[in-house]
Amino acid sequence: MSEFILKARELNKFYTQRAGRFGFGTKQVKALDNVSLALRHASTLAVVGESGSGKSTLARCLLQLQPLDGGSVFFQGRDLAELPANELRQQRRHLQMIFQDPFASLNPRMRVGEIVAEGLLVHGLGSKDERFEKALSMLKRVGLSESDMKKYPHEFSGGQRQRIGIARALVLSPKVVVCDEPVSALDVSIQAQILLLLKELQQEMSLSYIFISHDLRVVRHIADEIAVMHQGKIVETGSIQAVYGDPQEQYTKNLLKAIPGQKRKVA
Repeated sequence: MSEFILKARELNKFYTQRAGRFGFGTKQVKALDNVSLALRHASTLAVVGESGSGKSTLARCLLQLQPLDGGSVFFQGRDLAELPANELRQQRRHLQMIFQDPFASLNPRMRVGEIVAEGLLVHGLGSKDERFEKALSMLKRVGLSESDMKKYPHEFSGGQRQRIGIARALVLSPKVVVCDEPVSALDVSIQAQILLLLKELQQEMSLSYIFISHDLRVVRHIADEIAVMHQGKIVETGSIQAVYGDPQEQYTKNLLKAIPGQKRKVA
């Protein structure tokens, strides 16, 4: 078995924008420009860059939530674009996402127990009682209680809502989880708790993470490897130690300089 669980090869994604003095013309914007990356089993690959660099587009394209204009995504050696619809649907349970905004991503009209168990229902996994028990077990694992199953998202703090989002993603026992800026909307003290929880769950469940972030301070505490994105391209890759200790690209150096306490450490 390959040591890589997910590979992206030369991904391209275009958007059409209005252009010209009066907005009557159009132009193509390349959100992803020949992006290639590889995620190792049970490890964390961070994708970092400023807002607009293409990180979130990459996240959605990796999970087939948006169509690509070119390139391929391979999960466990198989090209997702070539899978029959029913097989792709089966594979989706192994590819989950944790979203940036824990409030916007949770249905306000559903109780938490229903939210966490929804994926199990969609994929036809278990009886009603089995789904309840699995959802409860996962909710407890992320630090919430049985009484929380009957509550609605608005009754929780931001950190608690993100725990619900994590439980929803992991209740399906996925193999790959794309974390799209999962702590950027949280206070610094809560960020540390969520990062620790993600690391613990990764070890327990042998999860592979793609961790999308603009914050290199956060990334340093969770990632094994890093890919730096700029204007739709990956401009530098390497281990955390190599990229933080000896960045090769000026763009990476500028990102590192922006971290408090790093200005004198990066040439």
